[in-house]
Amino acid sequence: MADPILLADLTTVRLGGPADEVVEATDEDTLVEAVAGADADGRPVLVVAGGSNLVVADDPIERRVVLVRTAGVQVEADCPGGAHVQVAAGEDWDALVDRAVDRGWVGLEALSGIPGSVGATPIQNVGAYGQEVSDTTASVRAWDRVQRRQRTLTPAQCGFGYRTSRFKAEPDRWLVLSVTFRLPVGETGEPVRYAELARRLGVDLGTRPPLRAVRDAVLALRRRKGMVLDAGDHDTWSTGSFFTNPVLAAAAAAERLPAAAPRWQQPDGRVKTSAAWLIERAGFARGHGAGAARISTKHTLALTNRGAASTAELLALAREVRAGVLDRFDVELEPEPTLVDCSL
Repeated sequence: MADPILLADLTTVRLGGPADEVVEATDEDTLVEAVAGADADGRPVLVVAGGSNLVVADDPIERRVVLVRTAGVQVEADCPGGAHVQVAAGEDWDALVDRAVDRGWVGLEALSGIPGSVGATPIQNVGAYGQEVSDTTASVRAWDRVQRRQRTLTPAQCGFGYRTSRFKAEPDRWLVLSVTFRLPVGETGEPVRYAELARRLGVDLGTRPPLRAVRDAVLALRRRKGMVLDAGDHDTWSTGSFFTNPVLAAAAAAERLPAAAPRWQQPDGRVKTSAAWLIERAGFARGHGAGAARISTKHTLALTNRGAASTAELLALAREVRAGVLDRFDVELEPEPTLVDCSL
């Protein structure tokens, strides 16, 4: 019998226990068969691609672990009006963004440097610096584990929201196979909507800088925050932002948030605030922690493994931060990564 594979070797936070059953799927048929077969046998499944958004328990994983290693980028249309690009779920996300910038495909440039696979991006509705994956998603092709058939979902059917989607809300139903993006073609990016990015670029909000300039600026900002993977930098041994920015009803925001707290009005009337601001004002500084699991020294939202942490230690730190913010501001932070066989 082969030695168990550690989930710690498959996740960016480098945590997670051993798994005895691991299937590496390099084509769609193998991928669907591995998941559908486990479903038919009543065997729990853990689907892993880039492993950038997973926190897995320390105990042995009593699931079939399916590694998504499918590849392929198919340009369905590439003309002055725009490109339709179908990308396999196992493709590396940042490699796709770099290719888009090279080809003059507009709309992904501010999502540079985000680790993980293409198939994971619609699940989380990945976003950064004023862009979200849902902005350019034309369709998502997925295996429906309930109906046991392949389906193609429109953006409206995907249920996109802030860091969420139908796929995240129904995690045991959908296996993403590919994502098709509708991308305008041009030399300049989308109008800059994020003040920090505008400052880095030295432009006003609403300006459309060159695509490559936007990508370079975003990568520089993310590296400064420890958000670009680097095996030698423990600040990048994380899941990225551990907590989402709270979105509160207007009345709750007025009641609970100090006047100085950041506020961003949402289309539905609610108010988004900054989780990092709340964490810092609740008394948790960069580098906080007594053991091998600590807040990043570069960014308050990242909970990191300094090299010898356990999942239990990381979650204990997350509970401490969450309880501190709740006590100080009466705002409950929600975790962004998927927690596997563990909880807060």
